[in-house]
Amino acid sequence: MTAATFRALHHGRATGDPLVLPGPWDAASARVLADAGFPALATPSAGIAASLGYEDGATPPDEMFAAVARIVRAVSVPVSADVEGGYGLAPKELVERILETGAVGCNLEDSEGHATLKDPQRHADWLAEVRAEAGDALFINARVDTFLVGTGEPADALARARLYLAAGADCVYPLLAPPEVLPLLREGIEGPINMAAEPDRESVAELGRLGATRITFGPGMQRYAARTIGDLAAALRV
Repeated sequence: MTAATFRALHHGRATGDPLVLPGPWDAASARVLADAGFPALATPSAGIAASLGYEDGATPPDEMFAAVARIVRAVSVPVSADVEGGYGLAPKELVERILETGAVGCNLEDSEGHATLKDPQRHADWLAEVRAEAGDALFINARVDTFLVGTGEPADALARARLYLAAGADCVYPLLAPPEVLPLLREGIEGPINMAAEPDRESVAELGRLGATRITFGPGMQRYAARTIGDLAAALRV
C-alpha cells in the first residue's frame, strides 16, 4: 500500500464519517484489527513501548522501528507509525528509517519528553525538511502538544497547526484537545484534524460529529487488552 492510498482516505469525508484508525502494538493485534475490516492502522508509541517493557518515550529507536516493521509485515492495509519526536535523527535518516519499515505515514510531535514545547517556527522548518526528504512517500501527521504541556489555549494550537500545515504536514493532531474545542479548531484549520478517542463507539461518534477527520486511540487499545487479560487472569485463579 502507498502513501497516496492512505492520504486519499483522509479527504472527501463527510462530517460524522471520520477515518477510524485502530492502534496495534504488535503483529498479532495488527492482524486482528485488519481482519475486522479497518482500511488502515496507526501504531501508538506508548502501546508499543508497553509491549516491549519500556516506559512511554523510552523505547530505543531500533526497537521501535523493528516493532513497526513487524506490524507492517503482518497486514495488507496501510500503516502509519508513531515515531514520537523523531529520535534526534536528521530528516533524511528519519525518512529512510520509516520507509524501511514499510510504513506509509508517521506521527511527529512538537514537544520534548512530554514536558516542553518546541519552538513552533523551528519545528515547522524541521517538518518542511522531513517533507522535502519524503516527497509524497509519507503522510505526515503533525502532533500539536499545546493541550498537553502548553497553555491549553485554542489560539496557540491554531497557530501551530497552521504553521505545520504550511510546512507540508498532511494532518494535524491536537493531542488532548477537549471535544468542546474541536468545532473552533475545525473552523480555523484548513486540513485534516486527528483527534484521540476512548476505545468506545460513543467517543468516536461524538468526535466525528464535532468535526474530526481522523480518529486514533493512542495506547488505549493496548491498555484495554491488558486490563481484559488481567480480568481473565483473576478469574482463573483458584
